[in-house]
Amino acid sequence: MRPFASAAALAAGLLLAACATTPPSGGGAALFDPARLSEHARVLSDDNFQGRGIATPAEDMVVRYLSEQYAAAGFQPGGPNGSWTQDVTLNRFSASDVEARLEVGGETIPLNQGREVVISTRLPGTEVDLRDKPLVFVGYGIDAPERQWDDFKDVDVRGKVIVVLVNDADFEDPSLDTFNGRAMTYYGRWTYKYEEAARQGAAGAIIVHENAPASYGWATVQNSWTGPQFDIVRQNAAAERAPMEAWIQRDVAVDLFRRAGLDFEALKTSARSRDFRPVELPGATFSGSFDVATQQVTTRNVIARLPGTTHPDETILYTAHWDHIGVGEPDANGDAIFNGAVDNATGTAGLLELARAFGQGPRPERSIVMISFTAEESGLLGSEYYAANPVWPLETTVAGFNVDAMNVYGRVANVDVIGYGQSDLDERVQAAAEAQGRTIRPDANPAAGSYFRSDHFPLAKRGVPMAYVDGGGDFLDEPIAPRNAARDEYTARRYHQADDEWSPEWDLRGQAEDLALIHGIGLELANSRVWPGWKSGSEFGPARAASASARR
Repeated sequence: MRPFASAAALAAGLLLAACATTPPSGGGAALFDPARLSEHARVLSDDNFQGRGIATPAEDMVVRYLSEQYAAAGFQPGGPNGSWTQDVTLNRFSASDVEARLEVGGETIPLNQGREVVISTRLPGTEVDLRDKPLVFVGYGIDAPERQWDDFKDVDVRGKVIVVLVNDADFEDPSLDTFNGRAMTYYGRWTYKYEEAARQGAAGAIIVHENAPASYGWATVQNSWTGPQFDIVRQNAAAERAPMEAWIQRDVAVDLFRRAGLDFEALKTSARSRDFRPVELPGATFSGSFDVATQQVTTRNVIARLPGTTHPDETILYTAHWDHIGVGEPDANGDAIFNGAVDNATGTAGLLELARAFGQGPRPERSIVMISFTAEESGLLGSEYYAANPVWPLETTVAGFNVDAMNVYGRVANVDVIGYGQSDLDERVQAAAEAQGRTIRPDANPAAGSYFRSDHFPLAKRGVPMAYVDGGGDFLDEPIAPRNAARDEYTARRYHQADDEWSPEWDLRGQAEDLALIHGIGLELANSRVWPGWKSGSEFGPARAASASARR
């Protein structure tokens, strides 16, 4: 493995790469050199960084690299007490010696960890031991009074294991329009399923994995949940976390239902109705036990700040997560390091170059803050912690821009807005896209629930207008077919897998245009008295309105 890249080595690498790279064009993209972006991503996704696992020795390397680069860009430490970092205290849970089985119709079905099922917990303790727990199918596992929807009705699932579908009812039939059609609501996220299981008093929740409604394959589940799990420290964890959180392969679930005399597909269809009632699987039980090593760890958000000249107490925010999965089980090639090059060394590199772009220009009137969040892959925990414990007040945070898994395949025709229709930032994104000769497009795959899967979400929940944009649509430069193939292959074979590695063949001109777009919008806001707001009907509007007196 290469040693940690020194500043001199980085500079040399950037110089060499720059000589071989054609500068981008359009909408200020020339501010962002693809060679610099590529080199940052290469360094951060090098094997030496061990997949950027949180609370590991690799974290020290990440923090050092980011703070050095932010300082070189002209930014100051933006953390508490003049530091570069904000400590985030988490509980880490490692499950071991997992044994699980289903019993139905007098037969035993063994469940192998990682193969048929993935079992974990985020409840502090030393072990979990569930014996002969009844299984209850609760459809999508949603209790949403404002939508007149209750999958639990008056059925008591306390002490039982619930079986839940992923996504929400509208995914299979968007014409229902109960949960915003194909645009996933938070009720469709796995995080919600487990939270609701705990509120209902269930002993555990098993989500049936299906590729399309989950928007990722079983390998992603396997890689993300077989390793240590993390959670913020909670005052009453037992009220918010069920003892067991699990996923099961669809084929195993279908077979289980069949053995219990039930038709999985028929029940799945009935679950799309408000009239659905939970169904106990006759004669079927779940048993599972595993040891739990619970340890409190401290990880860090990295925060950099460029103070404004006139209104330094008002903040324009840029965010990206630095963490990835770390080291896991070897894949078919024997590779156990989950490098996370696209997800999210690209976004982390983007923040460093955004800092450089702001640092080399005239100082803006409002402050610019960059936050490289930790623990995104563990459930947006770094951003959740910051949103609950902000260093710079959320009431006077003007707006924010999140970058995650950026485009590495070339220039594209569209700017996708994840969560389109939520805030006034949409119109600003549209104007900036048109200036680049591109077209704004609502989230191309709203069923994936991307708006609830990245670090802008905890801030948006608390009222901060947040834009999450990404390049998408048709490629503008030949050859087209290999670019499409590479983009599709990433989702199918590389996302959250060891093959998410840096490549010298990346074309980062599209990333440069995306960064130029959000840089331009942020700079305009930083030199204005404008306070973007949420649009009428947005669920995030009331939280912002509550602090209106702090903005003037």
